[in-house]
Amino acid sequence: MECADKTDNTAFFWTRDPEFALSCMNGGADCDAPQEPRAGELNALLNSYLDTALCFTHARAGVVRVLLPDAQTLQVISAVGLTGEELEAERIVELACEDCGKDSFRLGLCVADTEFCETRHGSQPHRQFRSVISIPLKSRKSPETLLGVFTLFFDTPQSPSGNAANMAVSFAELLSGLIEHIKAGREMKRAELLMERQTIANEIHDSLAQTLNYARMNTTLLSDAVRNSNGAMAAKYAGDIDEALEISQKAVRALITDFRSEMDPAGLLHALQTLAEQFRRQHGIVLDCLIRIADLDLPLEHEIQVFNIVREALSNIAQHSSASHARLIVDRLCGYYVFAVEDNGVGTFSQVEGHYGIIIMRERAQRIGGEIRLESAKGLGTCVQLFFPEPGTNWRTVHD
Repeated sequence: MECADKTDNTAFFWTRDPEFALSCMNGGADCDAPQEPRAGELNALLNSYLDTALCFTHARAGVVRVLLPDAQTLQVISAVGLTGEELEAERIVELACEDCGKDSFRLGLCVADTEFCETRHGSQPHRQFRSVISIPLKSRKSPETLLGVFTLFFDTPQSPSGNAANMAVSFAELLSGLIEHIKAGREMKRAELLMERQTIANEIHDSLAQTLNYARMNTTLLSDAVRNSNGAMAAKYAGDIDEALEISQKAVRALITDFRSEMDPAGLLHALQTLAEQFRRQHGIVLDCLIRIADLDLPLEHEIQVFNIVREALSNIAQHSSASHARLIVDRLCGYYVFAVEDNGVGTFSQVEGHYGIIIMRERAQRIGGEIRLESAKGLGTCVQLFFPEPGTNWRTVHD
């Protein structure tokens, strides 16, 4: 999505996206093929509903699209009955309809004959369909909120008052409820896991307090030994203090990096949007966000590590890059999730920990089976790219 600070008038344009190519994939050549969405929990349920809808309405194909964070673009997350070519043509569409006017999908039921609908007629794959029914998927809790669009494709003409249209409206209500239910369940589970982590953090804090109290007592004993010129005991107490401080340091690092996370229960995409808004307010750097994934369902550990890596990369831009523009790209390519943070700054890069935090970022990436790729050239800016494979379909069993 495009979410740059619109008040900035500085002329600057990104010429291309950061390149993503895996060495084991012929230089990325395998990425040219269309990538099917991962068959997750929501996708599987939606496909089941779509099969039923096609049976009852006698439609030839159907898709469910979800609104991307830019609130202007729809992405397919479930499809039944379309060929690979047809699915690719439907994968990303604009919310506005060229024939019916701006944001027509928000208005309600739309029945179109593909022969006369400018939006549909211009696409070769649709010429074999005679008509299309599209219905907005709206939130039950907040009816003005659009979740996505439910579309059915027919070989025969359809009427807005026909049986197929009426049944499609009923299925749209079911689909809206299903999408909200799944997402609410994710938020609830995420909140529970965050609470568990906070409980663990409290336990670590209690343990840390005991260790520090032990070190303080040994400090008193060390003072007495020094005052009495008892070198052997002074050395012992100094060693005990050093050991206690080492234990405390490890506990503090674990507490900060793993448990007291600022992850948002609403999910990683929402957390990244909030982080981007904070970055713009605090640093006055134009930050573009291009989120090309409509539904992101990851283990909490993945979300926390990704969030912290992106935050560290943005912090580096604010402190070291002297950039006027930056951008965050979230995408799915070749079976990998890719998060890229790029700036147009001075392009000086140091792998010294404490400057760009590269060591910590690499450690975080390794925890989720990912890697960090860095590109930096003097005067051309820096790009930090995190990528990791999609978790297996059974990740909930493993992580929950």
